[in-house]
Amino acid sequence: MTARPWLNAYPAGVPAEIDVAKYASLLELIDHAFATHRQKLAYSFMGASVTYAQTDSLSQALAAYLQSLGLVQGDRVAIMLPNVPQFAVTMAAILRAGYTCVNVNPLYTPRELEHQLRDSGATAIVILENFAKTLEEVVEKTPVKHVVLASMGDLLGFWFGMWITFAVRHLAKMVPAYKLSLDGGLKVTAFNRAVAEGTSMALKPSQATLDSVAFLQYTGGTTGLSKGAVLTHRNIVAAILQAEAWFTPALKRVGDVSRTNSIAALPLYHIFALTLCLLAIRWGSHLTLIPNPRDFGKFIEVLKKRPFHMLPAVNTLFNALLQHPQFKSVDFSSLCISQAGGMAASEGTARHWQEVTGCPMVEGWGMSETCAIGTNNPVTTREFSGTIGLPLPGIDIAIKDDDGNSLAQGESGEICIRGPNVMTGYYNQPEENAKAFTQDGFMRTGDIGVMDARGYTRIVDRKKDMILVSGFNVFPNELENVISLCPGVVECAAVGVSDDKQGEAIKVFVVKNDPTLTEDDVARYCRQNLTGYKVPKYIEFRDDLPKTNVGKILRRELRTAK
Repeated sequence: MTARPWLNAYPAGVPAEIDVAKYASLLELIDHAFATHRQKLAYSFMGASVTYAQTDSLSQALAAYLQSLGLVQGDRVAIMLPNVPQFAVTMAAILRAGYTCVNVNPLYTPRELEHQLRDSGATAIVILENFAKTLEEVVEKTPVKHVVLASMGDLLGFWFGMWITFAVRHLAKMVPAYKLSLDGGLKVTAFNRAVAEGTSMALKPSQATLDSVAFLQYTGGTTGLSKGAVLTHRNIVAAILQAEAWFTPALKRVGDVSRTNSIAALPLYHIFALTLCLLAIRWGSHLTLIPNPRDFGKFIEVLKKRPFHMLPAVNTLFNALLQHPQFKSVDFSSLCISQAGGMAASEGTARHWQEVTGCPMVEGWGMSETCAIGTNNPVTTREFSGTIGLPLPGIDIAIKDDDGNSLAQGESGEICIRGPNVMTGYYNQPEENAKAFTQDGFMRTGDIGVMDARGYTRIVDRKKDMILVSGFNVFPNELENVISLCPGVVECAAVGVSDDKQGEAIKVFVVKNDPTLTEDDVARYCRQNLTGYKVPKYIEFRDDLPKTNVGKILRRELRTAK
């Protein structure tokens, strides 16, 4: 196979490589962006707007406050925030202070949150009060000593912000009662108070380099516990520059990329949305924050308020929007990029989307371990390819066998990736790291694919038992570990089954020793201990489960069972 055959299929102007070394760190990229784009609008949220100058000053103040807590360079600080303006402020503050961001899914159950905080060693957390009840249940079992508590209206101006916070707390009743005990030295400070205190403090310069850790991005673990992908400043800078090089050709009619308005409907704690958020910062462009994309009526009303140019989403979100009766009333004339990722895009949804919007759906592929995008279809394409596209600049893709040998073009094997965006490894997981990389430096992805002569790759299967639900990775072992603790369950097995809306849905097969145990009982237990997208859609009781002669459950047989 020709070395990097995909380069011949690159759109005009897309380079083969990117220059990560133009920045000394991710922080330098952010500082430069804030200084360059001060007067431009950074975010819109609930009708209010925040400029880059405001984001700059707020993040500097919060960074100084965090330093005053006595944290040392490289310490981990968790972010448990939805798509609110405080997210970008907090992320920038943590990096400016010289610390590592630990992104946390706000919908985590106490069990999931406890594991991530303990595993990462986070000693501080910035969290929206809506989720403080979850933290209350586990904080004493974690290293966390400092809590910065945000409210929905913190950055929306005094009177409007007070009204929004009141409405969220008392009208919508979206803040469950909580009590964060101050026993044991726990310090709890309101977000705005932390910013106010930090305003009068001097910010000590970060010592971070390109090789410093910027993020611990947690992903599902085959052992049943999530593990943190170690993403350095180099990894993140590379991902931003790769995305910039790839997406810019589609934005020519916008002219100045800083005029781009991107819709942030995907959760910012997710690596796909996070990378695009950082790209917006580099450009000084505008992000429209969508706190609850499942409220499609309000989502569509936001889309009507101003022209938008980039809409990243997963296939299920594209499809849900298409089904809403008001969606066709949106003006799509400015839409340049409809970026699909996180899960396989369906050809039917892609065709319908192009018919309605006039903008082709462009599919990409990546993982937390690759800082989101590893491959992508050209954004100048006018038709759906059904492939995951081409490697981005500076990335190599190889199709390998189990022994790490590269296969000939057209042969099926594991998709392996190498490039400046690929993680350095999993946090405190030496055994997992040994399995994750080949001897020539490629990371094994667990996806089985075929590359054609042009360099386009098609995914044909998954080596791992991972289930992909609406773009979120779900590992069967985690589900089985949790469900096995449900009273009355003897053993269980979780598999993914085809689902028109989610791509895959979770089905759990259960062997019970309590004849009174019902499907509803198991489902209720799951809802108490698992994030919503991990809760099985189907539960089936069996007298026994198919196994190998050494007792290993054969999930493959269950997946194909009628």
